[in-house]
Amino acid sequence: MAKPLVMEIPHELGLEEAKRRLTDGTEKGRVLLEKSGLKVETLAWTGDRLDFGVGAMGQKVDGQVDVHPDMVRLEVRLPLLLSFFAEKLQRIVGDEGTKLLTKK
Repeated sequence: MAKPLVMEIPHELGLEEAKRRLTDGTEKGRVLLEKSGLKVETLAWTGDRLDFGVGAMGQKVDGQVDVHPDMVRLEVRLPLLLSFFAEKLQRIVGDEGTKLLTKK
């Protein structure tokens, strides 16, 4: 297992609004992933933490999202084979996470 990918995305939404937006965004993401042939194995909130797991082609990616009043911390554990794409994944998730958590 490769070193976990950890990201922190600041926001000014407060805890409840950030969690609401993440809930909506993860549901849309789940639908898109499943349409792409990926299996969402875990997607469960426990308090302010979202645990997730996605599998495809014998590989599993899992992690958690911790929602705080002023930032969201994402930790993703990638198998060694997929860790080569960590930089690209970090850029995409960072961009999409920032869009989702930007005040509107």
